[in-house]
Formats: sequence, C-alpha cells, structure tokens
Amino acid sequence: MALLAMAQFVVVLDASIVNVALPTIGLKLDIPRENLSWVVNAYTLVFGGFLLLGGRLADLLGPRRMFLGGMVLFGAASLAGGFAQSEATLIIARLVQGLGAAIISPAALSIVTRTFSEGKERNTALGVWGAVAGSGGAAGVLLGGVLTEYLSWRWVLFVNVPIAVIVAGLTPRLLVEFRAEGRHRHFDVAGAVTVTAGLALLVFTLVDAESAGWGSVQTLALIPASLLLLAAFVVIERRQAAPLVPFGIFRLKTLRGANIVGLLVGMSLFSMFYFISLYLYFILGKQPMDAGLAYLPLALTIILAAGVASQLVTRLGFKPVLIAGSLFVAAGLYWFSHVSADGTYVKDVLGPSLLAAIGLGFSFVPVTIAAVTGTQPSEAGLASGLINTSQQIGGALGLAILSTIAIASTNAAMPAGARGPSPQALTEGYQDAFLAGAGFALLGALLAATIISSRDSREMAEAARRGEAVVVPA
Repeated sequence: MALLAMAQFVVVLDASIVNVALPTIGLKLDIPRENLSWVVNAYTLVFGGFLLLGGRLADLLGPRRMFLGGMVLFGAASLAGGFAQSEATLIIARLVQGLGAAIISPAALSIVTRTFSEGKERNTALGVWGAVAGSGGAAGVLLGGVLTEYLSWRWVLFVNVPIAVIVAGLTPRLLVEFRAEGRHRHFDVAGAVTVTAGLALLVFTLVDAESAGWGSVQTLALIPASLLLLAAFVVIERRQAAPLVPFGIFRLKTLRGANIVGLLVGMSLFSMFYFISLYLYFILGKQPMDAGLAYLPLALTIILAAGVASQLVTRLGFKPVLIAGSLFVAAGLYWFSHVSADGTYVKDVLGPSLLAAIGLGFSFVPVTIAAVTGTQPSEAGLASGLINTSQQIGGALGLAILSTIAIASTNAAMPAGARGPSPQALTEGYQDAFLAGAGFALLGALLAATIISSRDSREMAEAARRGEAVVVPA
C-alpha cells in the first residue's frame, strides 16, 4: 500500500508542483508568458485524455505490468524535463509525463481494489489512497516553493526520478500480477483511438478556452469535434465483440452516480487550489515559499479527514459520508467567496481552507469506494480509469468555467480607462469564482443524495462490519 500510495502521490504532485516555478522557468528558458501555462496544461491534457485507455490496458495486459511500465516512462520523462534547455523539450517531457501518469494511476487503483477485500480492509486502503490523492496537490505547491527557492526549478522535475527508481525496483518484489484467466485479450484499436482523441481534444479545448475565448472559432469548432469523436466511440463499442469499454458496467447504479458526483467534485475542488494561489500571490503578496507553507494546514487536514472518512464509510456507508463531504466543500467555498482585498491569511484563507479540506477528505474516499463497489475483478482497471477520468474532466471543465467567471467579474469591476485590474477588482473576480464553485459542490451533494443507491451503501457498510465482501447486483 505504501508503494502504491507513493506512486499516486507523485502523479498528483506533478499536476501542481511546477506552478510555483513557472516564473523562474519562463525566465531561464526564455518562454513567453502566454505559453507558460502549457508547462502545466501539457501534463493535464495527456493525463485526462489517456486515463480511460490506461485503465482498460491494466485489465487486458495486467495492472502490475502497466504500473511498472508507466512508472519507468514517468521517471524517464521527469529526468528529460529536468535537463530541458528549450521550451519545446520541456513541454514534450511534460506530455510524456502525463502519459506515464495516465497509465500509473488507474493501474495502481486497480491493484488496490484487487489486493484488499471489499469491505473494511478496502475502505481503509482507499482512505490512504484518498489522503494521498487529496493532499498531493497542496503538497505540490509547498514542495515546489521549497525546491525552487533553495535548489533550482529543475528539481521540481528531478525529485520524481529517485521515487520512480525506488517504486520500479520494488514493484516486482511487492506486487502480484493479476491476470484475466480464460479471456481473449482482444485490443479494440478503433475504440481506443476515438475515446482517447475525444477526451484529449475535450480537455485541450476546456483548458485553452480562457485564452482562446468561449466564442472563438477554435472553441466553437473543437467542442463539437470532441463530442463527435466520443459519439463515434459509443457507436464503435456497441458493435465490438470485445469492446474497450463494456457498457454493461454502467448498469451499476452506484458506479453511474459516483462518476457524475466525481465530475462535480472535480469541478469545485481542483479550481479551488488555483484561485487560492492567485489570492495569496496577487492580493496578500505571498512569496513562493510562504505560499507553499500556507497550504500545509490544508494538506494535513486532508490526510486526517481521509482517515476518518474511511472509518465512517465502514460504519455508515459511502453515501452519507459523500453527501457530508460535498456539503463541507460547499461551505468552505462559500466562506472563501467572502475574501477581501485588504484581507489576511488567518482571516480569509486558513478557516475556509480547513473546512474545504475536511470536505475533500470526506468526498474523495467515499466517491472512490462507490465507484468500484460491486465491479468484477476483470473490470477493476476500467472502473478506476472511469472515476479518475470523471474527476480530471471535471477539474478541467470547472477551471475553464470558473476562470471565465472570474475574468468577467474582474473586468466588470474595473473603472473605465484603467490600465490594469486593481486588487479590489481581482478580489471580486475570485469571490464570484468561489461562489460558483460552492454551487457545483452543493449540486454534487444533492445528486449524491438522489442518484447513488442507499441500498448499495447500506449493504456495503453492513458487510464491512461483519468482515464480509459484498456483491452489489446490477
């Protein structure tokens, strides 16, 4: 479990660790300011686009094999990125890192669900998983600030290499391979191409919508194109004898509901870190190191909350814990919507971040448990890839929408003829973005209460308390 958690930690960490280093990277590699966001987006784009394929490959080829291959690829790309001398080399390395991460994450989660019996044992393991996944983003900001200030921006990439070497070296000794016995391992090439292209194009369109504009030709053309590719994927899958995604898995009501709620959790929470960072930098004037330390209470609270959540899921079931978590997130983001232009860290950031951190721990753990409850071992990678994809697509969509809201509010608050946004105008933009994020979290709580099976949740908790595995009917 420690090995798998370490791997997931670096995957989540790398989505945020370069953020603090971006100004230094731009200066050292002479990258134009408008291109800097692609140092982050290149990773997000491939990660979100290839997660579903990575999960299914784990089912077809074996999760340990894919986990090991993904870790080697991730480590090699990190090393290449750390030595990069140009913008193109760095962005290509980040793209390959994203591919490695998209293979590692669902394979690792598949191994967790197959190694630990469904019930109390798996709930505890997924509590560790949720703590790592939830705190990795906050830890990335902290570690990025420390490495950039005291070593070099290159170490935000080099730091992955020894971890990758350790994990790859221990994997053959500690992890058992799971194979699908008696199954024809047919690979659905047409399905893989259409779903990966469709998801990657959708993520690209969403993350670039802020700069290109929602009404631009690019956005208006690429969103229908991505949806067309995904529709083609559905048509192809329905005609395949051995589809990449057997749609029968969606007969599980709890799995369907968990992925919808996971999308909304991603929409509300992933963008929260982005706007907290902007507020710390541009309004409170925090330096990279101070901004990183500001995230420490949040990260520690996520770890504690995830541990508590795994125990509550065993006692109460995943549904009530997920509803409570979404409400905590909504409350924290609503509190954040009252930040002020002359605020302080203690008054405007610490309190709401702790509330949202409790919500994050109480959301990530039960939504992951719900998403894999009742699935067959041969579907573990697919179920893992689905919930990861839902959260990543939700994060990209939420950030695109909330960034647009923030920019529009800031522009509306600027006086005519102003050369740049004032702290007050920026703060008003952040307030509206946080408020919209609270709305997404509240909608997630309402849907968790209505579309996730109470019976599945109750039966899972009862079986976990008895020490039995539960079989959820389709």
